[in-house]
Formats: sequence, structure tokens, C-alpha cells
Amino acid sequence: MPSIFTRIIQKEIPGYVIAENDDAIAFLDINPLNEGHTLVVPKQEVDKMFDLDEGTYLKLQSFTHKIARAIEKAIPCLRVGVAVVGLEVPHAHVHLIPLHSMSDIDFSRPKLKLSPENFEAIATKIKLEI
Repeated sequence: MPSIFTRIIQKEIPGYVIAENDDAIAFLDINPLNEGHTLVVPKQEVDKMFDLDEGTYLKLQSFTHKIARAIEKAIPCLRVGVAVVGLEVPHAHVHLIPLHSMSDIDFSRPKLKLSPENFEAIATKIKLEI
């Protein structure tokens, strides 16, 4: 059964897509820790980040760099935090989270509730910086 991320990649379900290329896609996390919380996902469905072949891993990191720089320009923050956890969805992915303090990257804290219009506005702001 395809992961929820694969279903977004295949356009079976909607996502607030920031950017994509042949190897990866970036979209807003639907349960964000902060506005602009973005997931960067390889299009190849692999459960663990370090099970990706080296070439795919390096392409993913390069794409992640591009997206993080756009987030930093679009969303007021001190920096963009990076987390690879991989327990919540069995598909390798990178979290990019705009940070104002260390607690902003605490995954146990309550998630933001945003409207579809908020998600669209945030996605547009980030896209404009790519």
C-alpha cells in the first residue's frame, strides 16, 4: 500500500506543494509546528532515509537546501531547523521548520491549526522565493 506521501506525489490526494523535480517534492506539513513547516520527500518510496542510494540521498539534500533557503526568505524566523525522524510515516522525509527558539522543534508540542487559505498563502510566499 502506498504511503500518504506517495499518494501526494502521485496526485491521488492534495498537498500544498512548494516545489518538485524528477527526484523529490516539497510540500507543507498538514500538522505544522510553525507556519512554513515543510516536508521534503524523495519520490522513491523508501522507509528509512539512510536506505536511499547515495545518489538519491545527495539529490534530496541538494533540493532540501534550495527549499530551506526559500523558507528562510519567506517566513520570518531566526533560522530553519532540520529534522529527520521518520517514525510517523514510513517514507523517508526531511522536516524543515522555521525556528524562533529551541522549543519550536519539539514534536511533542501541539500542532498549529491552519485554514486552507492560510496554507495556500504560506505555500505561495515560499514558492515566490525559489
